[in-house]
Amino acid sequence: MKKLFLLLALLVFGLSVNAEGITLTGEARFDWVDMTQIQRDSTIEYYRDILFGENSVNNYTKDEFKEEFKPFKKDENHKEHYMLARDNVKETKDANICSFYYKGNILIIYALQYKDNPHNVFYYDPYGHLKYVDVISENYPNFPYNSKQYKAGGKLVSAIYFTSKDMQYMYEPDGKFKGLWYKDKMYDRNGKQTVVRTNW
Repeated sequence: MKKLFLLLALLVFGLSVNAEGITLTGEARFDWVDMTQIQRDSTIEYYRDILFGENSVNNYTKDEFKEEFKPFKKDENHKEHYMLARDNVKETKDANICSFYYKGNILIIYALQYKDNPHNVFYYDPYGHLKYVDVISENYPNFPYNSKQYKAGGKLVSAIYFTSKDMQYMYEPDGKFKGLWYKDKMYDRNGKQTVVRTNW
């Protein structure tokens, strides 16, 4: 469940950043439930190959991760960011903020997407310790783009391919298809609705 909340943050941030004041959006025709199983399987394989192909980074070594994200290991302004997140502030002049609560009222993680570094989202515990990082492809915020989420040690948590604002293909770290989000609903590989999200 925690993974789902963290992935939803990426979806929220993915819809909020713009480049030079212009937000580019894509439209998708939703035909997942009308496709044959062969067509769905082919589509799943197509996006899996993009996300997990031989030129993709799927795991960092601890040293690689530590070196690349060293400046973000500790949020030096964690008290301020925690209070902003707790007060449900979504944006400052420097960053987008997303809050994650336990049982609706205990802030357990906040996420920052710095406006001067929109290709990463950093997730911190209340003490400002880095827990997760989203790495977003260079063509973001233009569609299509993809994102991979890593634990603070460099281990892949999930991968998402965004074909449009409304449609995202989600995969587990091992490349197993988790589901297709279309707006507020997730569908499995057989075209059955499995989950509904409330933050759409």
